[in-house]
Amino acid sequence: MEEKLVPVISFSDADILNGETTVVYGLDMQVFPSEMVYIVGKVGTGKTSIIRTITAENRLGKGSGTVCGYRLDGLRSKDVPYLRRKLGVVFQDFQLLMDRTVEDNLAFVLKATGWKEKRLMDERIKQTLKSVDMLTKAHKMPHQLSGGEQQRIAIARALLNEPELIVADEPTGNLDDETADGILRLLKSINEKRGTAIVMVTHNRSICERYPGRIYEIRDEVCREHAAQP
Repeated sequence: MEEKLVPVISFSDADILNGETTVVYGLDMQVFPSEMVYIVGKVGTGKTSIIRTITAENRLGKGSGTVCGYRLDGLRSKDVPYLRRKLGVVFQDFQLLMDRTVEDNLAFVLKATGWKEKRLMDERIKQTLKSVDMLTKAHKMPHQLSGGEQQRIAIARALLNEPELIVADEPTGNLDDETADGILRLLKSINEKRGTAIVMVTHNRSICERYPGRIYEIRDEVCREHAAQP
């Protein structure tokens, strides 16, 4: 008998909040391992609020939600770090620590997620930088890197704990077209080779055409999946 795939994200009739305000009503969404899923919509429609709910930064309104095996409704604060170990987050503005080297940025994340042994940490950092073609930049400071290089380091940071899921919030928003394309190719190859599910927020429809995946669109405070093109 075929084993039933368990979704890495599942929302059922979920209200998505921004602060105390509901921005998306009755979200139904399932994302399975190795899927590429886009959330599209105009600025201010609640795309980032969905991402922040997935990462447990925003509490869930009504309805139910599960991410990487953790129920969001009633999630205890002591369980939040364990949930976050199972997913990686890539931001538009990179969010690297500017006062330390690339290597130390990654070490900081490993320590924060419970790694202790320096040798294993060094090994993991080296492996991860190699996987995003940034091994030679380990000793650089973030300000010495281009925007595209900083985003590759941010992706390396997201991969450190071999997550089941990567959520990317406008990951190419601050990059020129050519650099952006390199970042998208990298994310797509992570998706295909590792089987990591990727949920990407974007307002750029051409990305969805070049790197096909399932598309959810937010309109009039509702987020619905587009029917597949024939």
